[in-house]
Amino acid sequence: MKEVSLSGSLRANVGKKDAKAVRNSGRVPCVVYGNGEQTHFSVKHTDLQKIMFSPDVFAINLDVNGKAFKTIIQDSQQHPLTDKIMHVDFLQLQDDKLVKVDIPVTLKGRSIGVMNGGRLQLVFRTLTVLGYPKDIPDTIEVDITNIKIGGSIRVKALENDKLRLLNASNAVVVSVKMSRGATLEEEEEEAAAEAEAAEAAATAEAAAE
Repeated sequence: MKEVSLSGSLRANVGKKDAKAVRNSGRVPCVVYGNGEQTHFSVKHTDLQKIMFSPDVFAINLDVNGKAFKTIIQDSQQHPLTDKIMHVDFLQLQDDKLVKVDIPVTLKGRSIGVMNGGRLQLVFRTLTVLGYPKDIPDTIEVDITNIKIGGSIRVKALENDKLRLLNASNAVVVSVKMSRGATLEEEEEEAAAEAEAAEAAATAEAAAE
């Protein structure tokens, strides 16, 4: 995973009244947990926005009053109308403990089916993985080059020895659907074969004359 740094300040009090005062000062109430401990703190709303509204997933090097934590964002709450960040839970990463993370899906290559006029459909923009922190990738790359019209790539095709994908193994991640004007590769091959046969027949007939 990509890494970023974030600074926080310990909260003197914990409760709804204190949380409201923290938000009114332009900060966000947060908690980091792991190793059986919880640390309550706050960070600047503007600093969190840059991380949370990015399509990337980050390992966050958190500094709270001089105490360092390597974390990921495990959960968050946002205002239903304004999307303002209301609260964030951080999970402390440990090298020997598995962690569950939603990783963005990126597509690689040009699909045969799309070049024949099909419509690409990305069903999952993120996939949930379970693995050790050192094995968590920035993205899950999916090569779509060989997908024909009517074809797809399912979760089970993306599994590897280091990561366990928690989505249903038979779920479709990306597919190519038929669209108006699309030409199936088989039809193109048949048309090409017929044209070649007709040309060969014409050549043979001309030679016979």
